[in-house]
Amino acid sequence: MTMSGGRGGTERLVVIGGDAAGMSAASQARRLKGPGELEIVAFERGRFTSFSACGIPYWVGGDVPERDDLIARTPDEHRARDIDLRLRTEVTAVDVAGQRVRARDVDSGAESWTPYDKLVIATGARPVRPDLPGADAPGVHGVQTLDDGQALLDSLARARGRRAVVVGAGYIGVEMAEALLRRGFGVTVVNRGKEPMSTLDADMGRLVHRAMAGLGITMVNDAEVTKILTAPDGRVRAVATQDAEYPADLVVLGIGVRPDTALARAAGLPLGTHGGLLTDLAMRVRGHENIWAGGDCVEVLNLVSGQEQYVPLGTHANKHGQVIGTNAGGGYATFPGVVGTAVSKVCDLEIARTGLREKDADRVGLRYETVTIESTSRAGYYPGASPMTVKMLAERRTGRLLGVQIVGREGAAKRVDIAAVALTARMTVEEMTALDLGYAPPFSPVWDPVLVAARKATAKVRAA
Repeated sequence: MTMSGGRGGTERLVVIGGDAAGMSAASQARRLKGPGELEIVAFERGRFTSFSACGIPYWVGGDVPERDDLIARTPDEHRARDIDLRLRTEVTAVDVAGQRVRARDVDSGAESWTPYDKLVIATGARPVRPDLPGADAPGVHGVQTLDDGQALLDSLARARGRRAVVVGAGYIGVEMAEALLRRGFGVTVVNRGKEPMSTLDADMGRLVHRAMAGLGITMVNDAEVTKILTAPDGRVRAVATQDAEYPADLVVLGIGVRPDTALARAAGLPLGTHGGLLTDLAMRVRGHENIWAGGDCVEVLNLVSGQEQYVPLGTHANKHGQVIGTNAGGGYATFPGVVGTAVSKVCDLEIARTGLREKDADRVGLRYETVTIESTSRAGYYPGASPMTVKMLAERRTGRLLGVQIVGREGAAKRVDIAAVALTARMTVEEMTALDLGYAPPFSPVWDPVLVAARKATAKVRAA
């Protein structure tokens, strides 16, 4: 490889994006190679690095007291490790043939080219912002960065009334509904799906709907927002659907995110059907030996369906960064894929899923059986036992576990990890029934709820 980038013949690693994947990659590469062997330059268009976007709803809701509690490593900490981190600097072009990137100083507008020997693309995701009248009005907020979170908190303090509308009922939507409820707002959630949490099957989403309604949150399902109405001073005053208007002193957009791959697309790098970059097991961009990509801008292999999937989660981003940094630093590591595990909560209701939903299994042509069981988080006689619903999908012919969804109270969500391990190991539901799980009355019934579902699924597969 020609030494195009670093000082005095030293290789240069350029990282685009200063959050989980990008700075994990930079830090891991630095652990493996010192400054004399590898120069590392990282560009970040924002003001913060290595922060937890997943924690923003809990900061807004008051569970996390300070913004800086969400920052895992500050810019100065990265610089102290000989990483040339350039904040408020946006990469505007990648010249693959010339092995260089063009960056613009956000404040001054000055642009310059930086050569690289190795490149990491960790540009993350952008919130879906609907193309609607009023979507950019004061009082309408996305929630993706720490700046977004601060702007929302400032808006909460300035709001003329205490009515909030959340658009979308996925993870961000339900978490922000809770945060606003805790801040004393009356909350309406407008959702175009049949039930909240489209990452669940509708029958499990219905349980979430009932719980949210029980908390005093107004759920409006099967509703498409047509416009955001503003007052004479320009601030938001209501959210309109085809059938109704919902008064709002504040609006939060929780519609989800899309991979931020405009740079990659312009550079001619390969994108998948979901718009994310395509990589190999080593997280190299396909067809490019010296370019890696990770985090919310890539698609990953779903180990259950065998298809590429877009799953923007911080857990994956940090793992991607470790793999990329190891490979860029001269080692070898791989990221085999995911099974699609995610957990969330709204107040004391815990929501978890892993593997395939019914429509996912239908899409890939799998024949399956489903079972749904009711159980408790602890032995029924032990104080604090709370109800839990577990839904399980198993392949009809083989009995292979395909997916699990759990909705319940304290102690419910993390039980999905049992299923995540079983999915990764390609276990059958019958094999799961023999798992040696921990038991004592304060922690579980004698038969853990996940194993109860596995027993029932085993019987159904046998009958089929």
